Amino acid sequence: MRVDLPLTPPLQPMLATAVDGIPDSSDLVFEPKWDGFRCVVFRSGDEVFLQSRSGKPLNRYFPEVVASMLEVLPERAVVDGELVVARNDELDFDALSERIHPAASRVALLSESTPATFVAFDLLALGSEVLLESPTVARREALLKIPDLNITPATTSVETAREWFTLFEGAGLDGVMGKPADGPYTPGKRTMIKVKHARTADVVLAGLRWHKDTEPGTAVGSLLLGVYDSNDLLHHIGVCGSFKAAERRELATELAPLITESDDHPWANPQPGQRIPGEINRWRGKQAEYVALRPERVLEIHYTQTEGEHPVRLRHNGQFARWRPDREPLSCRYDQLEIPARYDVASVLKGELRAR
Repeated sequence: MRVDLPLTPPLQPMLATAVDGIPDSSDLVFEPKWDGFRCVVFRSGDEVFLQSRSGKPLNRYFPEVVASMLEVLPERAVVDGELVVARNDELDFDALSERIHPAASRVALLSESTPATFVAFDLLALGSEVLLESPTVARREALLKIPDLNITPATTSVETAREWFTLFEGAGLDGVMGKPADGPYTPGKRTMIKVKHARTADVVLAGLRWHKDTEPGTAVGSLLLGVYDSNDLLHHIGVCGSFKAAERRELATELAPLITESDDHPWANPQPGQRIPGEINRWRGKQAEYVALRPERVLEIHYTQTEGEHPVRLRHNGQFARWRPDREPLSCRYDQLEIPARYDVASVLKGELRAR
């Protein structure tokens, strides 16, 4: 991309450090934490460049966003924000992830069926002026002058930020960000703070998938997790992974005795409404393979959010915390999962404090 801009890609976005709670600070600007792909947009005349957090181009995957940026951004501007996909009035990270597809025909189809939206939260350059050294409040004031651009709400009220943290989760957002009100934009540095939802749950281990880069049976890639409903039906709610290489091999050996091909496995003959791993959907034309395990072991996981209608599932992969030999599998039920009040993305953009 040949640009007539004072900032050119690649440009590292400003980053955040995780903290345990929203601080009692009057010198921060708080914003909702959008659950999508970080994206820095460069517009120069008739050209738009969408840059990922890692500096890679995103244009081919989101042609509808390129078109919208040509409509709403000034002819010379650099804006930091997030690409999101909303379905049924809430963010859908899985649908967003499916947009990264190698086939141009698939990209074109998905750009119409699950279009992405760019939500702006910082203005880095406008015309020939670089705004990196300007205070956060001044950059936001300039950003708000761009009409028709989706701009995230912001507040300096700690009380409002805490209400957002609880309420906006119902629209699929995953926390709150904080920026120093008088601070500059610092590319690549963790100047912001982020507060994310953090929860634990006891779940049943009912399957696994082998690590894709190893011989089957030698290393575990992910554990398949389930919980029981009120009718004692075991539903798949998600996976946990991110194990170290040595842990993957140890798990393969440890869990081998639980492998089963029995028709008695809870997912062998799924019942109406039962969620099982790798179900056929509009993106996957056949059942994804997995290794069934006798549902005898319980583990505790860390998770951030749930999503969907009943039966709900984990929004993101869980993180292994510990084994729970003191828990019986049937005691792991849906009622332990926190399900946020329903909300909608349009109201988040307006900063409205109301639930549906």
